[in-house]
Amino acid sequence: MSEKTEITFMQTRLIRLASEEWNLPVEQIIHLFKEADVLGYIEKCYGIFHCEGDEAVLEDITEFLQGKGIEISA
Repeated sequence: MSEKTEITFMQTRLIRLASEEWNLPVEQIIHLFKEADVLGYIEKCYGIFHCEGDEAVLEDITEFLQGKGIEISA
């Protein structure tokens, strides 16, 4: 499997996980991730993220969003 495919799978898993953890519809998560460039962030940090569990990566994404002034309340 190519790295690009692995990144896409990670992005998809994290969209689903965020939807479940934050109690928001998948469509809203996709919009938020695109608006805040979370998908690009995942791709950029994949080298580190692929060694961590999805929960730890989602925590990092939450901090990334907070750094952009976006608060997520689950």
